[in-house]
Amino acid sequence: MGIFTKTAGYFKDRLGKTRNKISSSLSSVLSLGRNIDENLLDELEETLISDDIGVETTDKLVSELREAYRNRQIAKTDDIIPFLKEHIKSYWPDRDRQLHLAQSGPTVILVAGVNGTGKTTSIAKLAYILSQNNKKVIVAACDTFRAAAVEQLTIWAERIGVQIVKHQAASDPAAVAFDACEAALARDTDILILDTAGRLHTKKDLMKQLTKIRDVVARKIPDAPNEVLLVLDATTGQNAIIQAKIFTEAINVTGIFLAKLDGTARGGIVIAIKDQLDIPVKFIGLGEKPEDIAEFDPNTFVEALFD
Repeated sequence: MGIFTKTAGYFKDRLGKTRNKISSSLSSVLSLGRNIDENLLDELEETLISDDIGVETTDKLVSELREAYRNRQIAKTDDIIPFLKEHIKSYWPDRDRQLHLAQSGPTVILVAGVNGTGKTTSIAKLAYILSQNNKKVIVAACDTFRAAAVEQLTIWAERIGVQIVKHQAASDPAAVAFDACEAALARDTDILILDTAGRLHTKKDLMKQLTKIRDVVARKIPDAPNEVLLVLDATTGQNAIIQAKIFTEAINVTGIFLAKLDGTARGGIVIAIKDQLDIPVKFIGLGEKPEDIAEFDPNTFVEALFD
């Protein structure tokens, strides 16, 4: 949509923890004067895995690197980081990573995620940026299992100036979703964002409730939900991959909102998510303020990560 754009400098600043860790670890491996050999490649493999790029993805990268060395595409250690940059960027072919909007009527965004991932804050960021760009936004508090969740979303809605639909705690989440859809239609709303219970991905009954919400929305508004965003906490590393796999079995996740990316040295998880799941990271959270949200751009991300 072009409304989440951030500068390269912004990315570099907010990805400082990850960039410093990767830069430091790679520098120690690719020290001046070393030759490319099996020992170096083994050390490089260990380093990339420790940076949360993941075993499978790292194995692929190092295999490509080894093949390039054998074919004399690279000759010295100075060639390795440029090689890694270009190959990692190639994992993201040109595709739509922007928000899918409804052709008519309200755009419905269903947001899922485990408690503690930053889901409610991520919803607030998304709602804020959209409202600042002349979109009429409603948020719906369908996480009724925790009174604190409804209260938190209410506080955010008041702070950023968007409408909220909510019921009493312990109400049927699908009923809240139904009323929110009716409100969105009646109020000529552009965007409806549904918060769902911060369910543990191991709880089958709660996953069924999430599916029920999705089905209620689909019956009420044609082609909805237009987006199903899964909020993952970047600081959890490889556990985020496990969560995403389970959620994808229950609902058709269309994109990932990777939260807390500024607060971790494990930003390599973005690469592992793409390689292992092939679910696009659409948005990233890079701070605590409502405006600290950006559309994910692979080129900017990779350059910031390895600069």
